[in-house]
Amino acid sequence: METAQGRQHEAPGAFAAFARFVVCGGGVGLASSFGVAALASWTPWALANAAVTAVSTLLATELHARFTFGAGGRATWRQHTQSAGSAAAAYIVTCAAMAVLHLLAAAPGAVLEQAVYLSASALAGVARFVVLRLVVFARKRPHAATAARTALPAPAVVPRAVTPTATVALCGAA
Repeated sequence: METAQGRQHEAPGAFAAFARFVVCGGGVGLASSFGVAALASWTPWALANAAVTAVSTLLATELHARFTFGAGGRATWRQHTQSAGSAAAAYIVTCAAMAVLHLLAAAPGAVLEQAVYLSASALAGVARFVVLRLVVFARKRPHAATAARTALPAPAVVPRAVTPTATVALCGAA
């Protein structure tokens, strides 16, 4: 199995990574909002949100490893675990937002629920981007000592060949 750590790819800049994050994570999040709404018609909303969050986190972590952060391959178990931690925090944010909505509105419509869910997801998504970029998919930078050990050796000083003109000049002969 190929891992993200087994390949060396150049990581995209912060702006490019955020744009990719919005496309990948936002696309998965948008699809998830419809999945939560559909599943919530059969089960309690928090359970529907938990199930959809688990599946969408697995999918999004793979997309982020392969595309968003330029890791160069499949996400590792460590990356999935760390991403799940940030997704758990996002789950809490979306559940809290929906709980507040239901406290303020006895019977909110589907459009209002979607607007609140997507807004809370977007807020949590920005925080997740920071965590994923700085922790989960962070590039390990070599320390100065490691860089010095792996640097190419300095070229050896090779004396230039002595030419007859140089020999005459060095010996003082005219």
